[in-house]
Amino acid sequence: NGTLWVMGRNEYGYLGMNNATYYSSPVQIPGTTWTDAIGAGYQTVGVIKTNGTLWMWGRNEYGELGQNNTTNRSSPIQIGSSTNWSQISGGNGNQIALKTDGTLWVWGTNGRGRLGLNGPTTTQYSSPTQIPGTDWNACMTNNDFCIATKTDGTLWAWGANEHGQCSQNDV
Repeated sequence: NGTLWVMGRNEYGYLGMNNATYYSSPVQIPGTTWTDAIGAGYQTVGVIKTNGTLWMWGRNEYGELGQNNTTNRSSPIQIGSSTNWSQISGGNGNQIALKTDGTLWVWGTNGRGRLGLNGPTTTQYSSPTQIPGTDWNACMTNNDFCIATKTDGTLWAWGANEHGQCSQNDV
């Protein structure tokens, strides 16, 4: 029905209730136009609404909320004005998201190269930055690495690889 419910610890306001109160029972985030495209990172949440807009809240130490700053948010805030977001995934201080036009976007910390932008690992991107190409199909991040598929079925991976996460047959 388009409602979104949260519960649990609420440090940095990452439950989106405009406070830092812990909730042991489900509470509804205001609104009824949320989709099931949810990307939860480490103390951050990103959700796409039915109109294709992207909303985030929670911890923002590395700019992972995409607002071009490092201010924590305890209630949903829209990321830009785009209305064609289709998928979001959150890691430990980083985000990866896909738009319906096949473009792939990343932001947050680039530690261990997890953003795939071929830049210094000490760089942080506090607003969405596009990965080259317009033929991306799906994406996921998990802490220190990202994986994505293209429309031709190829799988791409980048970031930390000490446990073989990038599937390159080396560690």
